[in-house]
This record gives sequence, C-alpha cells and structure tokens, in this order.
Amino acid sequence: MAVITGLLPDTREQRALAIAHFVNAVGSGMFMAGSVLYFTRIVGLPMTQVALGLFLGAMTGLVAGILGGRIADRYGARETQIVVMIVGAAAMICFTFVTSLGAYLVVSVLIGLVFAADKSSKAPLVRHFGGENPAAYRAYLRSVVNLAIALGSLAAGIALQIDSKPAYLVLIVGRALSFLAGAAMLVRLPRVAPSHTSADSGRWIALRDRPYLAATALNSLMSLHYAVPTFLLPLWVVEHTEAPKWMVSVALVLNTAMIITLQVVLSRNVSDHVTAGVRMRWAGLAVAAGLVLMATAGTQNAEVAIGLLLLSTAVYTLGELWHAAAAMEYSFGLAAPHAQGQYSGVFGLGGGVAEALAPAVLGLAITYGWPAWLLIAAGFAAVGLLSSPLVSFALRRWRPAHL
Repeated sequence: MAVITGLLPDTREQRALAIAHFVNAVGSGMFMAGSVLYFTRIVGLPMTQVALGLFLGAMTGLVAGILGGRIADRYGARETQIVVMIVGAAAMICFTFVTSLGAYLVVSVLIGLVFAADKSSKAPLVRHFGGENPAAYRAYLRSVVNLAIALGSLAAGIALQIDSKPAYLVLIVGRALSFLAGAAMLVRLPRVAPSHTSADSGRWIALRDRPYLAATALNSLMSLHYAVPTFLLPLWVVEHTEAPKWMVSVALVLNTAMIITLQVVLSRNVSDHVTAGVRMRWAGLAVAAGLVLMATAGTQNAEVAIGLLLLSTAVYTLGELWHAAAAMEYSFGLAAPHAQGQYSGVFGLGGGVAEALAPAVLGLAITYGWPAWLLIAAGFAAVGLLSSPLVSFALRRWRPAHL
C-alpha cells in the first residue's frame, strides 16, 4: 500500500485528475488498437475511405479545439471537460450503428470535434493543478495515460485474435464507458476560476503569437509519426509482413511500457525552448531510424520480422518520448498563462492537421514501398534538425513584448 501511495501525486486534486486521465485512456487504448481493422475488416470500408473519415474528423476538429480552449478559459475548464466527455460517450455509441460510408463520415466528424475540444479544454486543468513542478506532473500524466493505453491494448489484442464483430463492438462500447468514467472523476475536482483578461489581450492572442505558431507548425510536422502505431503499424503487420496479427498489440504494449518507465526520466531538464529543440533533433533521428527498421520487416520471414518489429518499435518509441518532452515544453512554456486553453487549442490545431494528413502521408509507405518509407523517414529527420534554429529565430524576431 505504501508503494502504491508513493506512486501517486501529492495532492488530492492531482490524484483525481490523474485517475480521470487513466480511465479515459484505457478506453482510448482499446479503440486505437482495433478501430482501423474494425472499419476495414468488419464494416467493409476500403482503407482509402477509412483514411477519408479520419481526415474529415481531424479537419472539422480544428475549429473545435480553439473554441473549446477559449470556452474553458472563460467559463471553466472542469465544466467544459465534463460536457465534452459526455458528448464523446454518445458519439462512440453512434459508431456501433455504422454500416455505410455516409454514416461513418458523419460520426467521424463528430468524434473529431470531441477529441479536439477534449485536448484543449484539458490543458487549463493540467496547468492549474500542476503544482510546483508542472513539467514533472505533465510527464507523470503522460506515463499514466500510456499505462492505461497498454491495458486497453491488451484487451484489444483479444478482440484482434477473435476478429469478429461482437469483439470489436466491445472495444467501442468500452471507449464510451471510459469517457463517462473520466467525467465522473472530474466532478471531484474544485472549480477552476475562469481567466479575467481584457478583450484586447485575451481575444485570439495565440493566433497572433508568431513564435508559438512556428513551434506549432514544426510540432505538427513531427506529430505525423503518432499515426505509426495506430494506423501504419497495424496495416503493415497484418497485410505486408509474415508476423502474426497479435504483434500489433505486442508492439503497442512495448511502446507504452517504454513510455511509462522512461517518460518522466527523459523529460527532466527540458525547461526552455533550447532544451526542447535538442529533444526535437533527437526525436527526428530516432523516428526515422525506427521507420527504416519497420520497413525492413516486410521482406523477412516471420521470426526475423517479429524481431525487427520489436526493435523498430523500441527505437521509434525513444523518438516519441523525446518529441513528447519537447512538445510539452513548447505547448506550455511558450504559452501565455492566462490563456492556456486558447494556446493549447492552437497547438492542438497543429496536431489536428497532422492527424488529418497522417493517414494519407504514412499510407504512401503501404502503397509505394521502400522509396516512400525512406522519403518519410528523411522528412522526420529534417524536421527534427530544423526545429531548434527556427524556433529560436522566431523568438528573437517576433516574440511580443507583453508575453
């Protein structure tokens, strides 16, 4: 019991927020590992149509992210989060009735709105309850989330092996229930007072902050890799390697286990844009190397493919960890404290663009093979190398004096 207590944050509010993240992320892990295969193998939609739904959902979520963050700043982050989670639960249930492209696209748009608003309205809560060491608490929350995703992925692995409609539907319903459980935990948090700023200083200030926009754009390009474990890897393993289908879940568990154990450690000393830029450079190189190893698995027998997929996942995950540390510092460290929700909405806009484009960009590797794999890998390495000098230049040239 003492060991468990030592793993928990110091304050009751931090613990409640961490539990809300945890239960919500369990459902996320279940849904991420099985959703693409559900829509392609059970509903019968081609990969191009599934990618279209992901694209439309992400694009329509862009506006929702900024508005959700601004609403959270002005009217209360806790209340906004609870409403968003309840709507998310309802939207997930709608997915169980999807039998056609039209219905899939409609629900995908609704899910995109929910996911974007969820991220931006959550940020003021994380900042407010972060305590004396907010960077460490943010890293802790990411470890908690990935532990939950690992558990959800284990459940998804069972559904992948059963490979039937009822098994996949359990994953979707589980995602809906996790939304509701997360909302119930947030009720225990005290209300966060809305920020009170003048109309001139608070109205869409993040959209006028060019250094923040530069960091957002670079992070958006790097964030294309987040679709590797949830989109590219499942399709690559199942359709283009000799490895068994359960390797999808094994790779996701390895990915999340590394994040759980290493995120806090690798996020230490990332306290400004300079150290964040160093981590971005490391991230780009690691992600690129992981993709090359993953591509190589497609030309090997089952045993070698399994080994290469495990190695590629480990190398890729180091890149993901370094990128996450840099992104958290850019998102929170460069933001105006009184408008964290709005700034997070803008930062999430970049993530939404990446989410929308990732299936099309990473799907090139499925379609065109080795040349596309190498080109995509080179792109990640280039973004990582350019991030530090570009953000530093933007801060020197354009940082508003009042920030």
